[in-house]
Amino acid sequence: MPNRIAGQPPGNRYATDVLAAGWQQKTKKVVPEIALERGMVLEDATTGFCGAVTRWENGLVVLEGRGDKRRSFPIGHGFLLEGKPVAVKAPPRHPAGGAAGRSPSRTASGSVAGPREKAKVALPSRIYVEGRHDAELVEKIWGDDLRHVGVVVEFMDGIDDLSDIVADFRPERGRRLGVLADHLVPGSKESRIAAAVSRGPYGSYVLVAGHPFVDIWQAVKPGRLGLSAWPDVPRGTDIKHGTCAALGWPHRDQADIGRAWQGILATVKSWSDLERGLLTPVEQLIDFVTQDHIS
Repeated sequence: MPNRIAGQPPGNRYATDVLAAGWQQKTKKVVPEIALERGMVLEDATTGFCGAVTRWENGLVVLEGRGDKRRSFPIGHGFLLEGKPVAVKAPPRHPAGGAAGRSPSRTASGSVAGPREKAKVALPSRIYVEGRHDAELVEKIWGDDLRHVGVVVEFMDGIDDLSDIVADFRPERGRRLGVLADHLVPGSKESRIAAAVSRGPYGSYVLVAGHPFVDIWQAVKPGRLGLSAWPDVPRGTDIKHGTCAALGWPHRDQADIGRAWQGILATVKSWSDLERGLLTPVEQLIDFVTQDHIS
């Protein structure tokens, strides 16, 4: 016999107050919140990208899917775990030597470090970056990943000649070209050049991805050098010389600039020392130039 409120006649379908406080919560589906764990397999409900958790920081979680492809997503709602909706959160920090200290060894980019591999034949695809400092920073953080997939990074003097570089390279399927550009923001010279290349005859096999910084130096978190922020260098002043001048560093010649950069580079140990604005485009470029070679 079904339960009913005392004093109500049997079969009274209005025995309860449907407008009583809390009625909305009775039908609201509760999504469980779980702590992230390395190796946990999640699916992004919006894009369908599925991969294992490799790292998390600054509000982002990085998933590594098939073919070592990586994608970054905001921590929170919007994930599926074993097909069921979940919200994810960063786990509490453990003291040094605790449970968190027993995770697998990682490369500087945060990927799981595999066994030492034999040298690979380089893929026909390439990644171009603007300048030697850009190339050195990419090598320091992503070098292991790039060697694992067989991608060579080359540097160009600037983006002004990009159309000619693309025409000489003649990208095609299996021979893609990725370009990491400085200061790729709406309305900039760099964005106009990138748009022209995208509309060109090789646009399908070229990806120009950029960071918002005027110079690659600014992609290093200023706190790593004891700064609250990078100096604001006036327009028309060389960004590297202006930065050194503002910080009181020697900047008489190119040798001084080189020493300043080596000091900055020495503070970078892993991906966590870099701004998010650089991490995402580099990983996008690695995914783009390798996608024809993933079995």
